[in-house]
Amino acid sequence: MNFKEMILEGIPNTLPEKKQRNIELSHAPKRKDILTPTEKKLAIKNALRYFSPKHHQVLAEEFYEELQNHGRIYMYRFIPNYKISARSIDEFPHQSKQAAAIMLMLSNNLDAAIAQHPEELITYGGNGSVFSNWAQYLLTMKYLAEMTDQQTLVLYSGHPMGLYPSHKDAPRVVVTNGMMIPNYSKPDDWEKFNALGVTQYGQMTAGSFMYIGPQGIVHGTTITVLNAVRMIKNRDQSVLPIFVTSGLGGMSGAQPKAAVIAKTIGIVAEVNPKAAYKRHQQGWVDEVHEEMDKLIERIRLAIKENTPVSLAYLGNIVDLWERLAIEDITIDLGSDQTSLHNPWAGGYYPIDYSFEEANEMMANDPEKFKQAVHNTLKRHVNAINTLTTKGMYFFDYGNAFLLEASRAGANILNQDGSFKYASYVQDIMGPMCFDYGFGPFRWVCASSDGKDLDTTDQIAAEVLLEMHKTAPIEIKQQIADNLLWIQEAKENKMVVGSQARILYADAEGRMKIAIAFNKAIKEGRLTAPVILGRDHHDVSGTDSPYRETSNIYDGSQFTADMAIHNVIGDSFRGATWVSIHNGGGVGWGEVINGGFGMMLDGSEDCDRRVKSMLHWDVNNGISRRSWARNDGAVFAIKRAMEMEPNLKVTIPNIADDALLDELIN
Repeated sequence: MNFKEMILEGIPNTLPEKKQRNIELSHAPKRKDILTPTEKKLAIKNALRYFSPKHHQVLAEEFYEELQNHGRIYMYRFIPNYKISARSIDEFPHQSKQAAAIMLMLSNNLDAAIAQHPEELITYGGNGSVFSNWAQYLLTMKYLAEMTDQQTLVLYSGHPMGLYPSHKDAPRVVVTNGMMIPNYSKPDDWEKFNALGVTQYGQMTAGSFMYIGPQGIVHGTTITVLNAVRMIKNRDQSVLPIFVTSGLGGMSGAQPKAAVIAKTIGIVAEVNPKAAYKRHQQGWVDEVHEEMDKLIERIRLAIKENTPVSLAYLGNIVDLWERLAIEDITIDLGSDQTSLHNPWAGGYYPIDYSFEEANEMMANDPEKFKQAVHNTLKRHVNAINTLTTKGMYFFDYGNAFLLEASRAGANILNQDGSFKYASYVQDIMGPMCFDYGFGPFRWVCASSDGKDLDTTDQIAAEVLLEMHKTAPIEIKQQIADNLLWIQEAKENKMVVGSQARILYADAEGRMKIAIAFNKAIKEGRLTAPVILGRDHHDVSGTDSPYRETSNIYDGSQFTADMAIHNVIGDSFRGATWVSIHNGGGVGWGEVINGGFGMMLDGSEDCDRRVKSMLHWDVNNGISRRSWARNDGAVFAIKRAMEMEPNLKVTIPNIADDALLDELIN
């Protein structure tokens, strides 16, 4: 059978040959043995639902073996024989062009060159899944190939519930991931219910099919580092700053590339050799060093040369921090991008153990592993505290570092119980970007042709250049940073997988760029549709008190109304697909986040949907931030109301603190 025929077959009626895991690929660590014998029976029974009873005897034994060996049932036997990648949209069998666009996007998430653990269907973050098992993938692709523009596919934490009659303006796919009853959102609840096969952790853009490889975070990291450097007072501008962090896995793999683009000396630690050398081979990190002494020598040489470079240390980040704390080297910026939202299942590795020893302990002695992680976090924080007393600016990069360090009993809290260090959203991205409506707008060329991507880069640059001419002073720097980014994007070789691009734009910028793309498709300047989306890490899509909404100070940072409103509003304003997740980015039970995808096809009707949906998708969040009394958001929403007469938002009145202090005291 050819590729299209295999897609249309779905779950094969004849069992394919049993497959062994590809040892050349990175694999998810063994999950802890959390199910009782009765629950293991239920997990196998759940998995067998996808298959004819004639196969149950063979598959039951096989699935039990997977559950015992890996802690999950992945159904390795059903890994497709074709290469999964972002092919050109017309290569996918389809009756709906929108459905074909979604097939392209989810395939990109599972491309072995992109996905962190491709055979376990995990894209990034250690547990960010596209699906829980390969039967779900096969069935979903079949449904998408068969569906029309009068149907909607419903995905229930990876499981394709089926196709339902709808209409052409409805989303083609509605995605939910991990939407647990609140009292069942603890880490062990994810372990249990994921092992049972009834829910999954979709991260932010894995289970919503909007991951575009490390580029997605290269841009945000570049903007963050640029602005972090600007915050350092009295710094010698002629000397390149040094930025130290950790993680070269999924999203974190973007850090060294961003460090170089932001013109710093970037130093990143990584414990997993496959992850470190994968990023080196892809050109995302310049050098990998396995010996600490040689790394220190190389850092000193980089300082002397004063040239942007990225250096990876193959080892534990705490070893690196502790060494830097005693060296006579000025570290300007520090952060962390280990997956501390997932500290007990491969997101963070304890010091004084090899990578292999830690993985074995994680699976076979989880309590010892947890204690080792806590001890490591204490040492981690102590070294950072030493360096910040020497002038280093440290920020939490939204990976739950501060939260997990506090839970470990590390010296991370002030006397009043607040964290010693701010999150990057509190100091940088919130007041400088999110409050003004700037966030990670992205697009993918459905032709998978680099020439189309070049054209979109040119169009976006033209739009930003025109906007910059008349932009108010409050947002001129944001537009200028993004204009420079898009002009240099091709030279910086950002593409891994799909022909994708990202930049930060406000509602006005997103709408103008999208309408310009749509016109280019209509006129034939672009050869195929363009798929719009964003990271959920944005103005409006995510309620996360320790990251996206950490600069909300009216007490509502622990509410999730905004994310729910966001996805509902996008769904009836023209999104091609919508998604709502529990747990992306900072951990299961810590965040609710919503996302969308929209296919531009060159039609006038598409212009209507762009204006309606993108306007809401941004201004919903600005409205909430304005009501929280954030100055930038108050400015932005007033400006938005001037530009759109039908927008009327409640503006807060500001109470006098002196009056309230007198009353309370």
